[in-house]
Amino acid sequence: MEHTSTLEKILRGTAITLVILFFMFPIFWIFLMSFQTNETILRVPPSIVFDPTLSNYTALITGKLDTAAGTLEISFMKNLWNSLFLSTASVAVGLVLGVPAAYAFARLKFRGSEDIAFTLLSFRFAPPLLVLLPLTIYFQQIGLADTYLGLIWVYQLIVLPLILWIVRGYFEDIPADVEYAYRIAGHSWGATFRKIALPLAGPGIAAAGLLAFIFAWNNFIFALVLASADKQPVTVGALAFVTASGIQYGQVAAGIVLSILPTFALALYAQRYLVEGLSLGAVKG
Repeated sequence: MEHTSTLEKILRGTAITLVILFFMFPIFWIFLMSFQTNETILRVPPSIVFDPTLSNYTALITGKLDTAAGTLEISFMKNLWNSLFLSTASVAVGLVLGVPAAYAFARLKFRGSEDIAFTLLSFRFAPPLLVLLPLTIYFQQIGLADTYLGLIWVYQLIVLPLILWIVRGYFEDIPADVEYAYRIAGHSWGATFRKIALPLAGPGIAAAGLLAFIFAWNNFIFALVLASADKQPVTVGALAFVTASGIQYGQVAAGIVLSILPTFALALYAQRYLVEGLSLGAVKG
């Protein structure tokens, strides 16, 4: 049995602490900035001791930014809601379409299956500007221009290939004999997919959904070109923070904090699910 010396434990703990501080300090500093004014943020030398203010959050929630040039009207909360709705709906559609497709590619080998799968993956390689012009014209013709449905459709270029390829790998790692044994017992393909394949691939589905949500949330160019101001996500609406009078750093920091809360909450939930799903997923099915 191996024993770890006290010195090794101290060195290991110190190294882990330094790594955590190195990666978490920028987030911690942005959080502190969100409670400061521009004058406090730009003072030299900087200090973590200051009189906190909620004015930055109040300005974002009320939609009134006080700048040197006057009061700027923004729709930050509307943009935040747009991001939440578009990302959630896009991932939901992507999971409904991508998970069964991933299972089919993993289990049903047919002529051209690899070519089709790689073609879907190639959508992630294509520059967004390459598809924006034809999509804009096409959407105008069918009435999907500047609509939530049109944006959710376009977002599938981001989330669907990601979900398909990640989940496919998890399905391929599941021993096929487990599913065959369940089918021999008299169960259908559908029941096997729901009660065996899906629970066992649960961690992969959760990871794919989380990554797809983050990519959809951070999308900028599609919404910038295809959506008007009332349907733009927070990534585009945040451009209002940069005014002719300069950047309001405290308001930008508050906007970042509010913007990352949904993805952070989802990451915490998915982490719990990933750990539990490894051992309990099949039982729950």
